[in-house]
Amino acid sequence: MSGLPELRGKVAVVTGGASGIGKGIATQLVAEGMRVIIADIERDALDKTAGEIGATGVPADVSDAASVEALARTAQELYGTVHVVCNNAGIGPMAAIKDLTMDDWHWILGVNLYGVIHGVHVFLPILRANPDGGHIVNTASMAGLVAPPRIGSYAVAKYGVVALTEVLAAELAAENSKVGASVLCPGTVRTNIGTSSRNRPAGLPDRALEDVDIQLEDNPAYRWIGPDEAGAVVVRAIKRGDLYALTHPDWYPQVRARHEAIAAAFREQAAEM
Repeated sequence: MSGLPELRGKVAVVTGGASGIGKGIATQLVAEGMRVIIADIERDALDKTAGEIGATGVPADVSDAASVEALARTAQELYGTVHVVCNNAGIGPMAAIKDLTMDDWHWILGVNLYGVIHGVHVFLPILRANPDGGHIVNTASMAGLVAPPRIGSYAVAKYGVVALTEVLAAELAAENSKVGASVLCPGTVRTNIGTSSRNRPAGLPDRALEDVDIQLEDNPAYRWIGPDEAGAVVVRAIKRGDLYALTHPDWYPQVRARHEAIAAAFREQAAEM
């Protein structure tokens, strides 16, 4: 798949770029010599981070297609084109599926799935028209590869992001496009996703989803990394054209167990035919 081995002087847009993984990605892209636009719904944090890392901040709500379209127009007005788009903005509250309200579903899918869909829909034509080519990075999660309890709505969105990116990458490769696509599946990264409800829209008040702080650094079940480390994984994936960008390859046994269960089910069904 197409990659972008030389990033210096090119233009990147990173959503959810004011904090967490988005800030880590943007920081690494700036270090590569890119001109970086960070987009975020939190204006104060956006302005602070933009000044801190040397990026341009543009307010945007990824769950709103018109807001993402405005972001793309601003990027083109500033720099003429875009080479790299990182659809990263996300939220992460938890609740059992039996307890979820429709407002919960609309909020989490609106940000975590439709936010990525909007980014791909709006920016893909810009990248495809760019003679230099380009790259799209969609942030999913390890929960897009294997889903534990209590994060059902989150996992539904992240599985969707993985599927979207896999199909997009295959379609781009089939047409020998200069545009590539990667899906970032991070494990435990130190971010403020545990306080996602601070940005829940007032128009979606019926809630079961709750913020949960899982940043237990002394918990031996997890290996925690910083946002800049996740950003470095993204830079490598863009340069090499990797489909899967993984921050925690040591977590593969969880994914393997799921794959083995699926394979066993196929064998059992085949034996009964």
